[in-house]
Amino acid sequence: MGSRTGLVEELIERNCGVAVIDGGLATQLEALGADINGPLWSARCLISDPHLIKQVHLQYLEAGADILVTSSYQATIPGFLSKGFSIEEGELLLQQSVKLALEARDNFWKLNADNYYIRALVAASIGSYGAYLADGSEYSGHYGPDMNLEKLKEFHRRRLQVLVDAGPDLLAFETIPNKLEAQALAELLDEENIQIPSWICFSSVDGEHMSSGEDFKECLDILNRNEKVNIVGINCASPQFIENLILKFKKLTNKLLAVYPNSGEVWDGRAKRWLQPERVGEKSFELLAKRWHECGASLIGGCCRTTPCTIRSISKLLKNMS
Repeated sequence: MGSRTGLVEELIERNCGVAVIDGGLATQLEALGADINGPLWSARCLISDPHLIKQVHLQYLEAGADILVTSSYQATIPGFLSKGFSIEEGELLLQQSVKLALEARDNFWKLNADNYYIRALVAASIGSYGAYLADGSEYSGHYGPDMNLEKLKEFHRRRLQVLVDAGPDLLAFETIPNKLEAQALAELLDEENIQIPSWICFSSVDGEHMSSGEDFKECLDILNRNEKVNIVGINCASPQFIENLILKFKKLTNKLLAVYPNSGEVWDGRAKRWLQPERVGEKSFELLAKRWHECGASLIGGCCRTTPCTIRSISKLLKNMS
């Protein structure tokens, strides 16, 4: 493929206008019997069950995913330190998250290269500061009065460096709930002179604003001035919010748009459980995905509580449309 910064655009072009992102990693790990309770969440499997992570990546590739998102969303060096690991061991676990996805992708590629298969990309997941706190604040953006731009940059810096060095195709900053963190990430990409594509995707709990209640316009104004942020979008919000948010974003930015909502259920970060089980079924999800693509989203997938069945459904529909 071409230059690394053009990887995503080339993938979308070869797929006739769409790239399918995978679905819920933790959801599928639980289905395979993994125990992901605790502040590390799915990253716990990097320690206990790395083979299951690779198995889930392969399931999503078989379902038609064009982009694999790594198991590093809630994997942080402070988080690993709190579990008794050294800094070096924590960094090796972060690297392993990328290695597992790359190995799954490359193995799948070798088996399917003769079947007109377009080689998938691996996106290194970087969850918000709120994800590390594991208190639900990635859906509120309330990080306390002492949080500032420099503290957020330093929290993310070493993890970013380690993940980039592991060799992913792109970076996926996920579930960003407020303008301050988005600005910190954009500045960090410049300061570290990152040379691979990246997306920054936000959470929204009302379908109109960032989870913090801030307006998207001011935030996107910041990101529009940053050439290292190639893609913006929404993840882990209700599917019912997505069409309106795409239309809003289309007025505010010319960047590529990525959307990968959850199943429609709501996560209670304090009680550690899903609420309001208004799950969107695979058929409804694929019809919504068709509409999201028509409205202008180029990268479409699923987040929490979506499965390989969800991704197979939307991949088949979107690629048949193309």
